Amino acid sequence: MRRSMRRPASALQCAALCLWVTLASALLSVSPRAHSEEARINRGHDPFFQISKAIDGCPVPLGPLETEQEWLADSHYRIERGNSCWIEGRCRLSNAHLYDTEIAEAVQRRLANINTATHWREQSTLWLTLQRRFIYVQGCVATSFDKQTFLSELAKTADVERVIDDTTTHPHAARLPYRTLADPDRPVTDPGN
Repeated sequence: MRRSMRRPASALQCAALCLWVTLASALLSVSPRAHSEEARINRGHDPFFQISKAIDGCPVPLGPLETEQEWLADSHYRIERGNSCWIEGRCRLSNAHLYDTEIAEAVQRRLANINTATHWREQSTLWLTLQRRFIYVQGCVATSFDKQTFLSELAKTADVERVIDDTTTHPHAARLPYRTLADPDRPVTDPGN
């Protein structure tokens, strides 16, 4: 009686299979269709939230949502920028991204205190993205809104290094200062960063 025994795959066969899978994945990621359909998620878990809704029709920012390819392309710089403040002795925590959750909580308190002076709730539709102690302010503001006072007051939030203004008074402009959720590949104009 002949007994059938399966031989384990050789290391060479495993390597060839891994190479084939890697090449197939690479070819799929180069395809324009695969790229445009790739899921965008908040891979860095950066705080991103809406703070006001007074201006109708304001395009929702893309915020920290990105494809895996975008995430990988930016990962080296993200790590470098995150660690540089600690290496330079300007941060108490080892990575600037570790501040973002604390800043998100402090920003909520700060916003409540500055509304009386700036009336930001009644004159804007805004979202905030927090990344490495930076606050990105994106959305729409009324033409009469005192944006400079609002931004300088927001910058006084504990541990914030910089506030970046990516707002517009023209929500239906052909180009906005930020990428939008509806059309993430549309070019932007004069982004604050």
